[in-house]
Amino acid sequence: MADHNFQLPTPDPSTQEYWDAACRHELLIKRCGSCEAAHFYPRPFCPHCWSTDVHWEVASGKGVVYTYSVVRRNDLPAFASRVPYVPAIVELHEGPRMMANVVGVDPSSVRIGMEVHVDFAPAGEDGEALIPVFCPA
Repeated sequence: MADHNFQLPTPDPSTQEYWDAACRHELLIKRCGSCEAAHFYPRPFCPHCWSTDVHWEVASGKGVVYTYSVVRRNDLPAFASRVPYVPAIVELHEGPRMMANVVGVDPSSVRIGMEVHVDFAPAGEDGEALIPVFCPA
């Protein structure tokens, strides 16, 4: 398997809880208390009704590949050792879609509609943080 030690985004007050949960092997999404719609990426308001009555919820981690690409060449030094890799948009069972890599499968086997589940890969300089990735279900 290719190197999957991903670079971690810098957490801020609106995303720190998300990254802390990832280190506990939990995938968080936000849900609106007003319209009840789930959403991802984490933000302090609902993108559906603009309410600020949003709260964190642990997602099932199950979903399907909505769309994907296979990257076979990347000239950026941090990515060169990872090719080929599969960035995908995964539609979570709770409704929102999120971008993440699909790992643990030959890139030629990934398909739209493929059932996947979340896993967590080492991230950051020391590899102690974790970032969500998806594996075949």
